[in-house]
Amino acid sequence: MMKKFYLLLIAVFLLVICVYLFFCGLAGWEKNPRVVARLTLDRIQAVTDHNNVIASNTGEKTNIIFLHHSVGNHLIENGSVRELLGEQGYDFWDHNYNWIGLRDPQGNFRDYSYNVPGDNTDTIGFRDIFAQKLYDLPVNTLSGLFQHEVIILKSCFPNSNVDSKANLQERKKMYLQIRDVMAAHQDKLFIILTSPPLNPAETDLRTAARARQVSDWLVSEEFLSGLSNVFVFDYYSLLAEDDSDAVDFNMLREEYREGTDSHPIKNADEEIAPFFVEFIIKTIKTFQGSQN
Repeated sequence: MMKKFYLLLIAVFLLVICVYLFFCGLAGWEKNPRVVARLTLDRIQAVTDHNNVIASNTGEKTNIIFLHHSVGNHLIENGSVRELLGEQGYDFWDHNYNWIGLRDPQGNFRDYSYNVPGDNTDTIGFRDIFAQKLYDLPVNTLSGLFQHEVIILKSCFPNSNVDSKANLQERKKMYLQIRDVMAAHQDKLFIILTSPPLNPAETDLRTAARARQVSDWLVSEEFLSGLSNVFVFDYYSLLAEDDSDAVDFNMLREEYREGTDSHPIKNADEEIAPFFVEFIIKTIKTFQGSQN
């Protein structure tokens, strides 16, 4: 009897070790026990919730996921993005910082995240996500996002700190790597938001000009390359000062900022949200037309 107990104990221990190493490998994270414990729990919850998430998949691209951080959250909340899309028959999910995680179309928190590596949603973070292996179940970030039919990505304003020409070229290289993965999955629709501009207190004219270059390049045919499943919403241009004679040219507009904070204020969200929603719906219809 005691021998069976010890054998069972050893089996459980080996199982825990296997799960530990498995999830470390999937995430590409350091083997920190606390991190892996949270990762494992999130993965179990994500897999358990899988059928609920894909229930919105009708083939009509009604299941939308928006991966963002604080600026995206303000746009959703202040601009009633979830409600506006819901009125048109779309199920809008969104994913904030990992510690906040996933929300469903009713705005309810699902109490787990897709575990974005390093919680990084800058260009390098998106590149790392799109370099992950794709699985049928949501056991990593990419597989979590790919449960949805429409995948929307937004980097936050620190991504507009393009501090050199070399950095500018590196951003382009990473975006091309992301685009190539998107191009390989024609059944999914992808929308990239250009990064919001920085407050004048946090940037300078040269850095802001390079941020504008990234934004302009993303909406160009050079980047889009005729792809029918990749679209870009030029969020940057809607927020940035466009008067070339202004001291804050290419920076967050005066009417959209307060103090030195780079988060756009509420009136920016209220004004831009309807354009964002309209762009999403128009893009879905355009994509469906190209598929048909």
